[in-house]
Amino acid sequence: MNGISDRKKNLFRKYRIATSIFFFIAGLTFSTWASRIPAIQAKLHLSDAGLGAVLFALPAGLMTSLPISGWLVSTHGSRPMMIIGSVFYPLILLLLASSTSVVELVLSLFSFGIMGNLINIAMNTQAVGVETLYGRSVMASFHGLWSLAGFTGAVIGTFFVSKGFPPLIHFSIVSAVAFILVLLSYKFSLPHDVGKRQSERVFVKPDKKILLLGFIAFCTLLCEGAMSDWSGIYFKKIVEAPASLITLGYVAFTSTMALGRFVGDWLVTKLGVKRMLEISGSTVTFGLLLAVLYPTLSSATAGFFLVGFGVSSVVPIVYGLAGKSTTMSAGTALAAVSTIGFLGFLIGPPLIGFIAQAISLRWSFTLIALLGFGTALLAGKLK
Repeated sequence: MNGISDRKKNLFRKYRIATSIFFFIAGLTFSTWASRIPAIQAKLHLSDAGLGAVLFALPAGLMTSLPISGWLVSTHGSRPMMIIGSVFYPLILLLLASSTSVVELVLSLFSFGIMGNLINIAMNTQAVGVETLYGRSVMASFHGLWSLAGFTGAVIGTFFVSKGFPPLIHFSIVSAVAFILVLLSYKFSLPHDVGKRQSERVFVKPDKKILLLGFIAFCTLLCEGAMSDWSGIYFKKIVEAPASLITLGYVAFTSTMALGRFVGDWLVTKLGVKRMLEISGSTVTFGLLLAVLYPTLSSATAGFFLVGFGVSSVVPIVYGLAGKSTTMSAGTALAAVSTIGFLGFLIGPPLIGFIAQAISLRWSFTLIALLGFGTALLAGKLK
């Protein structure tokens, strides 16, 4: 930012802070819901299989709305869409808490997925604009705020559960906090998106670069989805960790993923985008293979630490590159990359389950390690 007046620096800083707040709202809202899933399962007397079927409504809403969200952002701008999403996304928490039947819960979760995706595309488009103004990588720090908000939401949820507060009161308080944050920050958000805002068709065929970025996101999010759903089971069945330590792998993974996002921008600036992606993919593979080949408590934990760090910067980097597309608007490009990437997030957990059932859980993680290396291989094709 050398050569820029102090007035512009202060303005850019306001844009960055405002965008960070919206990332925090999104992360806090999602983790708030996740923290009370057991309570809502008990309220509706859902079996584990029934809960799994119901929870699929959320990614279904997300995937259904991806092209529509990209079209809305590219047509109307990211700022109004981000504000709308940030108001309604937390409000849907109240519908989730108030659901008295499976049908109501499914419809609420489907809507939750739609609004979550709208704010995701809009706030990342804003982040691309802020990064362009700064002239250097700042995208990872925004995603770091999302991770920090997720941790904050989990802690707050634990508090409300321990005090016996029902989900409706818990969700109402979080929704009110989110609304206040929107009121305080929306005026300071970026007024215009990067590039020319244009009205595009809802379904736009992505070019080769966008497809390549999407496949890089696919490989990484496949690993992330697998780690989120299967790390505890891996530590229980393969590592044979004590009952009190079966979550250690997931804690290790999430902690370095959050930390990696806060130092990711500095590393990208030092190493470059392509080199950083290659290192990230290699780190994911090395970490998983370490956990597979030496499934002891210490080595598996160290491996999951490495996986978290390797995963941390890939999606922010890919989103940043997609948002600067010269052939598509930022919102449409981000929607295209997100569509391909989230397919990996959805495919990863069941893929591990099928292979574990057919062969073994260690072989499942070995395959995920090889797919994680796809990030490094595909990064080599970036110009």
